[in-house]
Amino acid sequence: MKKVLVTGGTVFVSRYIAEYYVAQNYDVYVLNRNSREQSKGVTLIQADRHNLGEILRDIDFDVVIDTAYNSDDVELLLNALGKYKEYILISSSAVYPEYTPQPFEENATLGINKYWGKYGTDKIEAENTLLKRNPDAYVLRPPYLYGQMNNVYREAFVFDCALENRKFYLPKNGDMRLQFFHINDLCRFIDIILDKKPSQHIFNVGNEIAISVREWVELCYDVTGKEASFVNVYDDIEQRNYFSFYNYEYYLDVSKQAELMPETKPLYEGLKEAFEWYKNNTDKVNKKPFFDYIDKNLA
Repeated sequence: MKKVLVTGGTVFVSRYIAEYYVAQNYDVYVLNRNSREQSKGVTLIQADRHNLGEILRDIDFDVVIDTAYNSDDVELLLNALGKYKEYILISSSAVYPEYTPQPFEENATLGINKYWGKYGTDKIEAENTLLKRNPDAYVLRPPYLYGQMNNVYREAFVFDCALENRKFYLPKNGDMRLQFFHINDLCRFIDIILDKKPSQHIFNVGNEIAISVREWVELCYDVTGKEASFVNVYDDIEQRNYFSFYNYEYYLDVSKQAELMPETKPLYEGLKEAFEWYKNNTDKVNKKPFFDYIDKNLA
């Protein structure tokens, strides 16, 4: 049985990955401080990843899947590991400056993005540290991830609007386009990397087709069985006060991913799965006070 180490393993991306590989009959280890409920079927390695000592030294892993935020996260984990075969870092599209020509290609110059700030530059440093220490490692740069276990108040916010029969306050005319990637597709692509071991080691990942925020909201309402009704907000207001996304349209070139994995989950199907999960897990999403702001300032 193959051994996989997932750093974290208790929230959205890392939790889904851990449960995905449990279902694939991997021997799944999760590394976290045991401050949240653990998934069934995993082996917990309880530790602070910045103070690992010898706890990992004697375990041989077939693959390490890391959601590291910064260079120290990677450096200290690499120092603590014993033997491992493959290392996959879940990075971010935030590594690309907003002024870079789009669609962003993997070989584009990296740098600070004014919307993502330190989060993006920390991810750049994490990538650089990993590839310097292990040039054979893989780096994946997704856009907005969505799906079951998403604890970020994105699709869940729209589901709540629909369930409460609210009109949706839409930034301007809603034509800003966003790119998504279902968490299950991320796992499927990891499978492909482990199987094919491609010579390219940095991949943008995501749906090939972007979607306008208006269309996205309509799909979110649709999966709840409701029809969206819009109020367009043209005022010069910071849209993150009432909406889940920055006023920032970007698009990744995912052609290299598509060569290896031509099909991704249709957005409607993925949102339907997300809604079915959310109905029974509303307490697992970090909700923001969008309704309060809307009711006080826009309604």
